[in-house]
Amino acid sequence: MYVADSRASTPASAEGAVRPPAGRRRAAIAPTVLALGTVSLVTDVSSEMVTAVLPLYLVSGLGLSPLGFGLLDGVYNGFSALVRLVGGHLADRGGGRHKWVAGFGYGLSAVCKPLLLVVHSLTPIGLVLAADRTGKGLRTAPRDALISLSSTPRTRGRAFGVHRAMDTAGALLGPLVAFLILRATVDGYDAVFTVSFCVAVLGVLVLVLFVPGGRAGAVADERPTLRGAVGLLRRRGLRRITVCALLLGLATVSDSFVYLLLQRRLGVPDRWFALLPLGTAAAFLLLAVPLGRLADRVGRWAVFVAGHGALLVAYALLLTAWRGPALPYVVLALHGAFYAATDGVLMAAASDGVPEALRSSGLALVQTGQALARFACSLLFGAAWTVWGDRAALTGAAVALAACAVFSLTLRPKGAVPA
Repeated sequence: MYVADSRASTPASAEGAVRPPAGRRRAAIAPTVLALGTVSLVTDVSSEMVTAVLPLYLVSGLGLSPLGFGLLDGVYNGFSALVRLVGGHLADRGGGRHKWVAGFGYGLSAVCKPLLLVVHSLTPIGLVLAADRTGKGLRTAPRDALISLSSTPRTRGRAFGVHRAMDTAGALLGPLVAFLILRATVDGYDAVFTVSFCVAVLGVLVLVLFVPGGRAGAVADERPTLRGAVGLLRRRGLRRITVCALLLGLATVSDSFVYLLLQRRLGVPDRWFALLPLGTAAAFLLLAVPLGRLADRVGRWAVFVAGHGALLVAYALLLTAWRGPALPYVVLALHGAFYAATDGVLMAAASDGVPEALRSSGLALVQTGQALARFACSLLFGAAWTVWGDRAALTGAAVALAACAVFSLTLRPKGAVPA
């Protein structure tokens, strides 16, 4: 791997910056980033096939209430927070275990797909989704640490943008495949879950065969400790980033609720529901790399907060009386822009303040705060929808998001601007 060779011949700073050797040009995007992007692309085809049909399957097929769906959706999106720190810590302590911890997480999620064929009530479905999110929690921090360690501070935004664009290409294909399967088969949901499992296995094979096994940029023989990982919050910049990510996550309505709101506002037929995530994925795919490069140039925190501004506009449009044919396209485009400006950009900003030996653990801290907040938001939003209705619930989320965005602008973390 080219990046590993360049690191072997140059010293690294405490912040993980690497200067290329004289007379030698460093690749803009490391091979490790491209390999991990391929893994994420294939895996997202699998996971988004399930995500695209899950809200309709649970609410229409199994008859769950919005509160019951909010509970399951919170589990699906937030349970991984309980194991992200574990995955990050195991990867850091192992030295070369980033790939294998991530691989175990990908494998666990793959095994959960066929289990959805045999569970049909709230408790067992919740357990399967919890196991699936455990796999996601284990793999996310080691994967993002590999991306961060394979890139320089000046190119991290672009590297995460390229990875997220490839990841989103899978998210774009997944709902489309699910839609085609639902139209072509009698037992559509069972077929979706079966094909999803096969695709997930392919993603694990790509990881094993093509992602380098050693930790990119390993420069020290020290054995990181859990105390050292938690102690990263004493770093002012990382602590501020974590607090802001948590607060903004508390006002971030989950994707599934956004799609359900759109369906109810416009009366979208059930057979077309699985196509709604395509709009978000398309905007994310087109904007991930440009916004990542913009974050490298003008500052990552400004782009991150602006992304939440796009989400706030999407909420406002859903609350208006406008029912024009352009409404779903505009809302989904803003939804995708929100992810393009926040997902990888947040990890690039957090990487700037974390030493290499604890990179995976540091990113896991930020991801954990954000995931726990979104778990709470799913529960609160589902309960508010059940008690007061969807419009009142979304109004509350919009007000909270506006307040948190203003606070995050004033609490600008140091280190969120590239050196």
